[in-house]
Amino acid sequence: MNRALVLILALTLRAIAAEPAAILPGTEPLTWTGDLSTKMHEAALHDVDKRIDESVTNRSKLWHRKILPLEDTAPVPDFNSKAVEAYDLSVEPNREHLRQILGLVDKRLPVEMERFGKTMPRKVRDEKDFGKDDAESRDDPTLVADTDRFKVYQVRWPVLDGIHGEGLLLVPKGYVAGHVVVVPDADQTPEQVSGLAPGIERPMQFARHLAAVGLGVLVPTLVDRGTAASGNAEIVMTNQPHREWIHRQGYMMGRPIIGLEVQKVLSAVDWFEKNGAGPHIGVAGYGEGGLIAFYAAAVDKRIRVALVSGYFKSRQQTWKEPLYRNVWGLLREFGDAEIASLITEPRILMVHHADEPKVDGPPLPTNNQKKCAAPGQLTTPAFAEVKTEFDRISALIPSPVLQRARLYPTERYLGDQENSGALVEFGEAVDCVPSKPGSHPCPRGVVNMMQGPDSVDDRSTPMVLKDVRSSFDPQARQLRQVKEMEAFLQKLARESDHARNESFLYKLLPQFKAEPWTYQADFETLPQGPFIDGVKPYKQQFWNEVIGRIEEPLPPPNPRTRKIYDEPKWTGYEVVLDVGGDGFSWGILCLPKDIKLGEKRPVVVCQHGRHGLPKLVIEGDTPAYHNFAARLAEQGFITFAPHNLYNKEEQYRTLARKGNTVKLSMFSYILRHHEQILNWLETLPMVDTKRIGFYGLSYGGESAVRLPPLLDRYCLSICSGDFNDWTRKVTSTDDRHSFMFTDEWEMPYFNMGNKFGYAELTYMMFPRPFMVERGSHDGVAPDEWVAYEFAKTRGLYSKFGLGDRAQIEFFNGGHTIHGQGTFDFLHKHLNWPAR
Repeated sequence: MNRALVLILALTLRAIAAEPAAILPGTEPLTWTGDLSTKMHEAALHDVDKRIDESVTNRSKLWHRKILPLEDTAPVPDFNSKAVEAYDLSVEPNREHLRQILGLVDKRLPVEMERFGKTMPRKVRDEKDFGKDDAESRDDPTLVADTDRFKVYQVRWPVLDGIHGEGLLLVPKGYVAGHVVVVPDADQTPEQVSGLAPGIERPMQFARHLAAVGLGVLVPTLVDRGTAASGNAEIVMTNQPHREWIHRQGYMMGRPIIGLEVQKVLSAVDWFEKNGAGPHIGVAGYGEGGLIAFYAAAVDKRIRVALVSGYFKSRQQTWKEPLYRNVWGLLREFGDAEIASLITEPRILMVHHADEPKVDGPPLPTNNQKKCAAPGQLTTPAFAEVKTEFDRISALIPSPVLQRARLYPTERYLGDQENSGALVEFGEAVDCVPSKPGSHPCPRGVVNMMQGPDSVDDRSTPMVLKDVRSSFDPQARQLRQVKEMEAFLQKLARESDHARNESFLYKLLPQFKAEPWTYQADFETLPQGPFIDGVKPYKQQFWNEVIGRIEEPLPPPNPRTRKIYDEPKWTGYEVVLDVGGDGFSWGILCLPKDIKLGEKRPVVVCQHGRHGLPKLVIEGDTPAYHNFAARLAEQGFITFAPHNLYNKEEQYRTLARKGNTVKLSMFSYILRHHEQILNWLETLPMVDTKRIGFYGLSYGGESAVRLPPLLDRYCLSICSGDFNDWTRKVTSTDDRHSFMFTDEWEMPYFNMGNKFGYAELTYMMFPRPFMVERGSHDGVAPDEWVAYEFAKTRGLYSKFGLGDRAQIEFFNGGHTIHGQGTFDFLHKHLNWPAR
């Protein structure tokens, strides 16, 4: 062999020896191909589907129903109040939790019913006031109709601060058998279900039927699915249904629209009770009104009879329904059968299988509306699905209580040809096609169950009764209802700073609540220990009650790697880690080439934003990221660029919507991934486990104030392009920066506005260093929002003598990594010299 070939061979062998390995030592080869982002999202969706499927059987862990032994109960078929009392007491914690997740936390105002017309409203002492046949009554602008069986009045009543119920009161002439709140579907008016306006068929006019057979009826107006008030004309109007427009604000403030409308029904019950209705109070609802009536009866034991039409079924697919039906963690504890199990004897639940309102998705935007509504549909279930869910009720209430405290005795009804359908009460049911909502058997059943007179056939009366008002605009009433709720929620949002301070900062540092006016230059530095310990329960509250925690322990990481970068100063490895089931975490590790044997370096976890991928923070010099992970690696830091689950919009928003039903969110999964990333990084011999920092932009910046506060192994955090007044950002209806005007409907987290803003999240970081990177032209929020919120963070750190650990950099730029003050911050607090 000639000398030239020997030299070439030697040089090749030397190059091979110096070349970084194709995989990291101690890992298996990564051989996966294809779109790993899609695979990650699909794995998370598969996991949440499994949790939804398992929720039906897992709910029993959250219920502790007390069933008295058979020998302690009365002989069959006697009603046994002792057994019911014991059972009711045992399920009261579940009833109370249902109240909480519906947002039934506000004390209702003392109720006064007002006649409401063009003249000044008149307060009504009791129901008898409505029946006076005097000159005032005959010339009363609040009188809507006068039939031979009942009168109809236009009324309103106070519910919460600034929120009124508004609708119609139908007062029978003669003996009143009982009182019913009739809740129409969202797209039905009180006039329609009372037979006073066209638009729905006669069998669906069930308020009119109930009044005709001797019941006093109050019909509230629900917020509809229209769009006229969904937006701000000075900013942009949207195609969000009114119900979604209110729900987005309310969900963030712990008052979803469902709860606000249940409050209206319960306020009506307050008025009936105040006027001596006693045990003869019922609720009846169809569609959205069926939902409201059902939940009202479940949480309030004063309601004797509940008729639910066009709503009851399995809720396992509730994530497909419109966003305004989202209830935080509902399926973890409640399906319709579980909610029904809260309505115990002597109370009665009747479930009517009827066509549900048909909703094929959000309204199409008009020319002046922005398309930003969430997807969602309503469809009518097959009778078999209704019956299967109904049959689960008996399985939830074992034999002794079922026999002694049956929610309603067996009764069957098969309607005539005009109204063929099934009235499903507790007991058997007849298999048939859905009937018309509110058809005749429903009013008859309600009257019979309230011990009233035999039902009266009122088919001889005109199909449309005469409305004697000279003019009436139901749209104006609808807009009042929307605007009242919006004003109520916006006030809560504006006052949320005070609520958060009262529940967090002032509890841990009560001296901050009333600091005296002083010219004193120096104050005593506070001890850190008590505050750090005091914050721990808030971390658990935020993780468990706002984000949602996945409880299962993580499996071993089982790292698989492959080399994908070989740069002059660093080598990049693609990494996949197991997180349980089909799930995995994925990212890119950048290792400087000058790491010496036995040396330990700091790590910066570099997080991309929405629509991002790990490679975007490393290559391409994109306007947002400027290769900041690669630049930090060139400075000698080890960097890791994880993939977070917000790349595929349809997938991550579906994950959020599905997850909410079982008390999880997108960040439940992201937190789990980062826990495993930290577990794995700590096994690498070149990593200093005490110096692992976090730096993220945009949605990565959002991650920076959600992950490190909960994961103490992140020793510092930098939030870029996201830090602001988060409650205002999510809920405001008068600022163009708000998510209320975008399609980012996954942003509201239940009741977060009252519990945690960004300042509170940074309190949970303390005393670890925290920094904000803020481009003054960043459209996420105005500078003043950012500065206002950060002042609270800096103030807290300063009071403990650690003001230098809370930093902010304003720069003349936009939504981008600036990489100057933040790089200095990393060098300082990760104790790594600049190069």
